[in-house]
Parts: sequence; C-alpha cells; structure tokens
Amino acid sequence: MIGKESTAGRATKFTFLGLWLVFIVFPLYWITITSLKAPGDIFAFPIAYWPEHFSLENYSGLFGKADFGVYLTNSLIVATVAAAIATVISMLSAYVLARFEFRTKSALLMAALVTQMIPTFIALGPLYLLMTDLKMVDNRLGLILVYIAVCIPFCTVMLRGFFENIPDALEEAAMIDGLSRFGALFRVLLPVMRPGIIAAFIFNFVNCWNELFLSVTLMNSDSNKTVPTALNGFISSFNIDWGSMSAAAVLTILPTMVLFAFASRHIVQGLTAGAVKG
Repeated sequence: MIGKESTAGRATKFTFLGLWLVFIVFPLYWITITSLKAPGDIFAFPIAYWPEHFSLENYSGLFGKADFGVYLTNSLIVATVAAAIATVISMLSAYVLARFEFRTKSALLMAALVTQMIPTFIALGPLYLLMTDLKMVDNRLGLILVYIAVCIPFCTVMLRGFFENIPDALEEAAMIDGLSRFGALFRVLLPVMRPGIIAAFIFNFVNCWNELFLSVTLMNSDSNKTVPTALNGFISSFNIDWGSMSAAAVLTILPTMVLFAFASRHIVQGLTAGAVKG
C-alpha cells in the first residue's frame, strides 16, 4: 500500500512538474518560432506551431532597418559597467555592515530594505528633473549612475548575509599574519566569497539589462537607447511588429541565458550561503 501511494505521489509530482515546465518553456518556444517565420506567415490561419519554411527575414531586418546592434552594444556597456561598480560598492558596504557595530547600522539596513518597496516609476519625475539639471539626460554615463544607485541597496543586504556566514577567525588569522584589514578582505575573504560576488554581479547585470522605465525616460536618441527601449519601440498606436519584436526578444534573452548557464553553480552557492547565517 505504501509503495502504491509512493508511486502515485511521484506520478502526481512529475505530472505537475511537467505541466509547469510546459507553462514556462512554451512562451520561449513561441517567441523563437515566431521570430523564424516570414512576416506573412505570422498571422496565418490555422496557426502553425512548426512552420514549414523558416526565415531569417526578421533578424536581417533588425540589423538592416534598425540599429539593433547599437542597442545591444549600449545595453552591454551600461549593464556591465553598472553591475561591476555596484557589486564593488555593495561588497565594501556589506563588509562594513557585517563586521562593525555603529549607531546608525540598523537605520541603514532598514533604509536599504525600504527602497526595495518603492516602485521605480514613482521617482521618474524627480529623477528626470535632477538628471536634466546635471545635464545627464540622454547620456549613457547618467544611466549607469542611476542603475548603480538602484542596484546597491539590495545587493548590499545580500552580500552582508554572505559576509556574516564567514567566520571572523579567518580574517583575524590573516591580520595576525601581518595583513591589513583591506589585505585580509581582498586576499583572504574575497576568494571565499567568489560565489556570492558572482551571484551579486549577475543579479545586478540582469536587472540593468532588463530595466525599461528608467531607460525610456532618460534616453531619447537612437544612438544611446538600450535593448528594452528598442523593444518598446516596436509597439505603435495602431500596430505591433511581432516578427521584429520576437527576433529582438530572442537576442535579448540569449545573453542572460548564457550567463546563467555558465555561472549557475556559483549563483546557487552564493544565494544559499548568503541566505543562512552560520
């Protein structure tokens, strides 16, 4: 009886997992298939779940008619630079919050958490006025600075949990051997923290890569637009260019998929180690 219940339970579990997998994978499959259809076949009826003829017309149109290569380059530069700088600043901030006690420590942690509860679009107006005064509207450097400010709070809290999971004795032993505090941080703690730092960088990179509201608000010229802004441009008042949008979406998803594929082990280690205080 127990064996039958166990078998039934496993069958139910795998059934639900299979349905969930279909629910997750089918949109990706449909976007990819749509991008490989000729523009005239996208709205054909009956619906073709596997087209008879594949076409790269949507992809060629992206780079021929639109400057999608420029958008990809802008997104790559902005996301990489912002993620790297935000990760470094967050690492130093998290180290201070994890290793030192001071009066405003709790207030800083609470402020970092509260910022995550505020929707980004609420600050768009004041932020646009501020960036206009600083003459950084339609400027990649301005967008990078904004993304850094957005990424730091959560990343700091995440890395603080990772620092607290590393024994103080490891750092103290390095300082007894003659290393300064910074030397112990960069030569002893950072190699141990590699999974957490990689997880933080990827989290920041994906957030910057996918962000839309700030990019649309602060970037006006085609030479400075990022990929999410370009995707938004395929939607007009009376029409949606589904073929080009699907092709652009596939090219937008690929970098993050590759990043997660190569760094998945570090991401899991970093998130789990930082989630539990030892």
